Amino acid sequence: MWDAMLAPRSFFTMLYGTDKLCITMAFCGAPGAAVVIEELHAMGCEKFIICGGAGALTKDSKVGEIIVPVSAVRDEGTSYHYLEPSCEVECHKETVKTVVSCLEQMGIPFATGKTWTSDAIYRETPDMVELRRNEGCITVEMEAAAFFAVSQYYNIPLAQLLYAGDDVSGEEWDSRNWNTQKNIRYDLIISAIEIVKKL
Repeated sequence: MWDAMLAPRSFFTMLYGTDKLCITMAFCGAPGAAVVIEELHAMGCEKFIICGGAGALTKDSKVGEIIVPVSAVRDEGTSYHYLEPSCEVECHKETVKTVVSCLEQMGIPFATGKTWTSDAIYRETPDMVELRRNEGCITVEMEAAAFFAVSQYYNIPLAQLLYAGDDVSGEEWDSRNWNTQKNIRYDLIISAIEIVKKL
């Protein structure tokens, strides 16, 4: 399983002061996200800050706006293999507090809120978007519920920094060139490195 799932991924380790950091890219979707956390945890990684983009469910969002999800709607299958059925899964509370405190200290604007995890990307219909928005979701992505479930199952300190990417709040999808935002992604990783040191 390890060879088949993780061999194509690159893992970068670095010393940051006295801390040893590992940086990698998780697979797309909830199953792959869980696999990466499982394997990294088994290899000795003790705390995680996840970075990534998410679709914006609110019309007033701007590309690059930082969102710290505090919970995820479980509209995928992976999280149910770790936790009893429920509508939502919370992010690791103490880690979220640390992330919020660090972002405030760094002067980085951000929002906190609920995200909708769905890996059926063609089922982000207008009715579903409206339903999730009415439930309080401000973003949609494919991995958060799985990340949070694995974290909760093993009691691993973990939190996520999302940036608002494409806009799925209207009748028509607006890519907003979200996946070409190199500066935003770079800044997100630098922020994550600073935050993970404080965990």
